[in-house]
Amino acid sequence: MKLLSLKTLSVAAAVAISLPMSAMAADLNFFTIGTGGTAYTYYPVGGMIANAISKPPGSRECGKGGSCGVDGLIASAVSSRGSVDNVNAITSGIRNSGFVQSDVAYWAHTGTGVMDGKAPMKDLRAIAAMFAEHIHLIALADSPINSVADLKGKRVSLDEPGSGVFVDANLVLKSYGLSEADLTAEHLKGNAAADALRNGKIDAYFVVTGYPSGSIVELASSVKVKMVPIDGAGAQKLMKDYGFFAEGVIPAGAYEGVGEVKTVFVGAQWITSAKEDTDLIYNITKAMWNKESRKLFDGGHAKGKVITVETALDGVGIPLHPGAEKYYKEAGLIK
Repeated sequence: MKLLSLKTLSVAAAVAISLPMSAMAADLNFFTIGTGGTAYTYYPVGGMIANAISKPPGSRECGKGGSCGVDGLIASAVSSRGSVDNVNAITSGIRNSGFVQSDVAYWAHTGTGVMDGKAPMKDLRAIAAMFAEHIHLIALADSPINSVADLKGKRVSLDEPGSGVFVDANLVLKSYGLSEADLTAEHLKGNAAADALRNGKIDAYFVVTGYPSGSIVELASSVKVKMVPIDGAGAQKLMKDYGFFAEGVIPAGAYEGVGEVKTVFVGAQWITSAKEDTDLIYNITKAMWNKESRKLFDGGHAKGKVITVETALDGVGIPLHPGAEKYYKEAGLIK
């Protein structure tokens, strides 16, 4: 039996209160999506996808102003510490699914990389690739930090252990010949890191997220900030040592007053457990890519527009869940 978080239970209770007794008698299926901090991209995207795949009893029919989700399903986005937390929660059965960086998913599944020495999480399965997540390294505009090397001796937030940000921040530091020992490291998430930078309590912080990220948008609208590039020899070493990273840019205007900056990115994926029912995951995948869901994605979040069925298999380095695989075969995306 899956354990439900308080947040998930509150969503379920709210739905139950609103349903008539006849609808209450129908079968309900609760499905959790582990996301990340509420200030980052995972959380709002998770809510958007949860809306797309949910169809509580009593909902109007698809195409008639109602839900095109899975009959009887109530999905909810659950805030978490991020990628590492999500793979652990899926494996332990605390959550049904979660968003995970592609590198973390592969390492967890194979017991390699940063997960070396830990038992491989062989039951992890992919539902879909979603969008690129760029590494943001943020400092105040008048800061002397202009490269990763300049972080030495500075107060830098690497996010919480258990997050994909923490993993990738440490890999970036390593590629530039640095480590946590060379910094005064803090472990703040989202809004807390932005507030600390704004108030002069840290000098810089890392975020791995799809742009534009809400907390950074808010920060850039209140103080002048800059994005520190992750490029040159250090970035080349990072990409050579860890093939999940690729060159990218955060475009000018993504954040107020910030020009284009070179950086690296990984992919964000939605994963689950092999133990989840095949028919359920098939129906969830089908509902996610329903043409009506497209409207939710396009209007729900800036990253929604780049979440497409055509790119749903890009960079997936772990096996697909059989239910998702069945859908992609029907859609002609795999043989």
